[in-house]
Amino acid sequence: MTSNPSLNNTASGEPSKVSGQLNSAMGTAKETVGKMTGATSLQQSGKEDHAAGEAENKAAQTKGHAEGMTDQIAGKKDSMIGAMTGDKKQQTSGNMREDKGQAEKKMNS
Repeated sequence: MTSNPSLNNTASGEPSKVSGQLNSAMGTAKETVGKMTGATSLQQSGKEDHAAGEAENKAAQTKGHAEGMTDQIAGKKDSMIGAMTGDKKQQTSGNMREDKGQAEKKMNS
């Protein structure tokens, strides 16, 4: 794992794409400084931080994609029920949630 426990995730403990990208970039910078100065421990620490950041970013993408899938399916269900029962409000709400889910999936693919 990473040599800096605070780089693992956000304060909430949930994976974050922003945090993951930041940690990845910081790890790359540490690795570069370690190479330039001959500090192998800094270089290794940078590699570990970079890998942890990449893993966090991937976990956040996977979570976002799954949430999008959930919204898309639930929205489709609500839309269909609204259409069958003549409830235009439910149908519209379902369509909006389905669209939101599709957008979430696309952003996290």
